[in-house]
Amino acid sequence: MSEQDEKFMRRAIELAKKGIDHGAGGPFGAVVVKNGEIIAEGWNEVTSKNDPTAHAEVSAIRKACAALKDFQLRGCTIYTSCEPCPMCLGAIYWARPEKMFYACTREDAAGIGFDDQFIYDEIGRDLEERRIETINLLRIEGLGVFKMWESMPQKIEY
Repeated sequence: MSEQDEKFMRRAIELAKKGIDHGAGGPFGAVVVKNGEIIAEGWNEVTSKNDPTAHAEVSAIRKACAALKDFQLRGCTIYTSCEPCPMCLGAIYWARPEKMFYACTREDAAGIGFDDQFIYDEIGRDLEERRIETINLLRIEGLGVFKMWESMPQKIEY
């Protein structure tokens, strides 16, 4: 870790506070950095946008990908004010940055009412045991579209 890493983490923490000051959502902020420059920032806007996916990390990833005109964040680092929830962690892995730094832990977040443990638990359960009823429907029709994708020579793999 370097002074520069600390600078970017402080910015993520500052964005978490900015979100609170704007009444945007929970106390979370994130920045995406490439070549020593911030290319995107985000803070939690779940309640202000009525969007359960408007987490700081997802927002920053969307903006960074738009700025880079790429669906991956190769060569980038994400700084987030808190250890990402399962949704954000999934988005980070799909974006494929080089590295991620976080400040607060998920246990710290649980301590102020942002407990994601139930989602981690749900992911590990069999479908029949999950809280949200999950039903397989029209699989054969869905597989037809998968076969179309699989045979496309011009598809972009990710």
